[in-house]
Amino acid sequence: MRRDVQQGPEIWLRGPVAVPGPGPREPAHPATAAARRYSWVGTHGGAGVSTLAAVYGGHDSGRDWPGPDAPRSVLLVARTHASGLTAAARALEAFRLGEAPAGLDLDALVLVADAPGRLPKPLDRHVRQLASVIDVYRVPWVPDWRLGDLGGRVPRGTEALARLTGAAEQRG
Repeated sequence: MRRDVQQGPEIWLRGPVAVPGPGPREPAHPATAAARRYSWVGTHGGAGVSTLAAVYGGHDSGRDWPGPDAPRSVLLVARTHASGLTAAARALEAFRLGEAPAGLDLDALVLVADAPGRLPKPLDRHVRQLASVIDVYRVPWVPDWRLGDLGGRVPRGTEALARLTGAAEQRG
């Protein structure tokens, strides 16, 4: 007896996608793998896209969808205040409904702290709701960034984001 298995929209599927095996002329184990490149897309003004692109690398798309020459892998960016989280939810819904340009891959949501300290409980609940449908990376409040100092190491607690974007190797 065969059971039909239904899958939800692509956006809700997490994890790596299997890559086909090597072709007849390709080496079985390439010497180096090309790092995946990302386009940072802000879900609202002031989300921190330019700062994140400068610190972690990648393409700064501002609040626009990436153009044809930009990386097709998208990292949505929002601040952790109420309007930022609402904007992030709207952008995720646009992807789910197929309203984003064809050919874009939504990889994760990056939430940038809007202030130092812990989030109030209602905002923390909203973050958990978002994290139930997409991978979420959190970036803490960084006083040096406020002053324009984007050098140095990536902030503590963002090592996973640094590995994802390749910034860990660049800044090592």
